[in-house]
Amino acid sequence: MSDTVLRAQRITKRFGGLAALHEVDVEITAGQIAAIIGPNGAGKTTFFNIIAGIYEPTGGTVDLSGLRLVAPPVRAWAEPILWFVPSVLVLILGFVLGTFMGDAILEIAILVALGALIVMLILAVARPFWYQGLLTRLGIFRSARPHDMVRAGIGRTFQNIRLFQNMTALENVLVGMHLQLRSTPASAFLSTPGHRAEEAEARERAMQLLRRVGLGRQANTTARNLPYGDQRRLELARALAANPRLLLLDEPTAGMNPRETVQLTNLIKELRDEMGLAVLLIEHDMRVVMGISDRITVLDHGEKIAEGTPEEVRTNPRVIEAYLGAPSA
Repeated sequence: MSDTVLRAQRITKRFGGLAALHEVDVEITAGQIAAIIGPNGAGKTTFFNIIAGIYEPTGGTVDLSGLRLVAPPVRAWAEPILWFVPSVLVLILGFVLGTFMGDAILEIAILVALGALIVMLILAVARPFWYQGLLTRLGIFRSARPHDMVRAGIGRTFQNIRLFQNMTALENVLVGMHLQLRSTPASAFLSTPGHRAEEAEARERAMQLLRRVGLGRQANTTARNLPYGDQRRLELARALAANPRLLLLDEPTAGMNPRETVQLTNLIKELRDEMGLAVLLIEHDMRVVMGISDRITVLDHGEKIAEGTPEEVRTNPRVIEAYLGAPSA
């Protein structure tokens, strides 16, 4: 319970002249359920999008289990120079050899240099781990992108359900595992024994997750045909398929009736206890927030105005003012 999973420090985000967030600090430990609340426009979703790698912050840093993943770029101007280095080296070598061996070598060098540039541009888009490590060694920092954050241990659900509506429940969960699988396109094409074994193992784990959220019997049901509450549960199962350490839940009970709300909040608590997850949620239903959270952070106009236990937040004058307005003179 003492291990820090998420440490967001002095997070600031500006959109032009609008400061959506101003130096917000949030820290979450393993096994903790934390909530971010605040009036509409307080900056909650912007904060979530920074944690998930969708937005780069204007200022501040995000560390996941001690690893710096999100921060303003450092020496980003130097990365394009890196893209041209292999091509320049090939051209220099081509000119040197061409003086002794003829123009044909130079022509080959030009083609190789062009290919090297294309490869470097593809690497810059894909940004595999070794390329990211190379940037770090060169003193260049670029914030992790959404798939990097998932690979690092973050799972997320959305305020507006984002399922693959024409896929079955089982297929949706399998999609959530794609970064956990190790089979290559070649092994999948050839249907090697290793690929078939990994696929069978993935399907079994997906079924376990569906059963855990109460959707075992709906595994082959198309997502769009599931009731609303079951779609919420399916999105949670898909997030868990990425094997996260931190689970981001954006209004997980939005649109649910009271019975479904109670069932889902109980499920979140059980998953936290069973899997040791850290959970960060945005929620407007104060009954849910007060009943599930170990710690609450309150935002208003992009600034943190309060933080503490549910009881401390409930009685905080600044929180009451933010929600109900200042008392008349």
